[in-house]
Amino acid sequence: MDPLVAELKQKVEDTLCPFGFEVYPFQVAWYNELLPSAFHLPLPGPTLAFLVLSTPAMFDRALKPFLQSYRLQPLTDPVDQCVGYHLRRVTESLPELHVEVIADYELHPNRRPKILAQTAAHVAGAAYYYQRQDVEADPWGSQHIAGVCIHPRFGGWFAIRGVVLLPGIQVPDLLPRKPPDCVPARADRITLLENFNFHWQDWTYRDAVMPQERYSEEQKAYFSSPPAQRLALLGLTQPSEEPSTPPEFPFTKLTEEPHKLPKGRSWLSPNVSPSASPGPWYHHPL
Repeated sequence: MDPLVAELKQKVEDTLCPFGFEVYPFQVAWYNELLPSAFHLPLPGPTLAFLVLSTPAMFDRALKPFLQSYRLQPLTDPVDQCVGYHLRRVTESLPELHVEVIADYELHPNRRPKILAQTAAHVAGAAYYYQRQDVEADPWGSQHIAGVCIHPRFGGWFAIRGVVLLPGIQVPDLLPRKPPDCVPARADRITLLENFNFHWQDWTYRDAVMPQERYSEEQKAYFSSPPAQRLALLGLTQPSEEPSTPPEFPFTKLTEEPHKLPKGRSWLSPNVSPSASPGPWYHHPL
């Protein structure tokens, strides 16, 4: 690996990895080459970027301490705010550089996503983005089939959280890293995509490969519960309760996560309108 890339990657990892995140470098060009110009990142192709994803360990190492801290802003979306806090720490760890951070849920004013997270994960070599086009002679006819990323070590038990861009740092010699194709068989890909699209509530699609680690039962319960009930599951103060010792920033009402990009949107046809009804993409980012 390029020495500059290795040095910057180490700094980002030192900031994020102790809290249950993983970091993967990529060139902006690799991402832009797969997308129409409307979705391009407006940076020179060799610009260095890092894909950031969370592992099952993030729940205990990052989210719980974030929720328990009285020093942080009132909560509206705990997971997204926790991730945002840690991504900002990356910016602080590189004070000499211009750093731009895009979280996976961020949208432009026209509601177009700022980053297609699964495309970024694929080009960074972090997780293989399995789509309908990866199944030869697929059996689904006119049905809409959403795609899903699978991690070689965590299966579906992870989440893509965003990208860190370093404008001004160009790495034309950085070599691409292909994501491991951990679901190579056609029948297994069909099972994966059907489990994700039609049975996503039972979590089985996440076991498309034998994971090294899964979400804990506590973590599964947390993400399966209505947002207003989640603090209680962790033994924390509910928004309607008065804490015995008022924190500097009291917790406020929790709300649903912002609408996220449907994960089935192909990088070759990202302008397809999202389904009007809830689908598996509401749960995969967790």
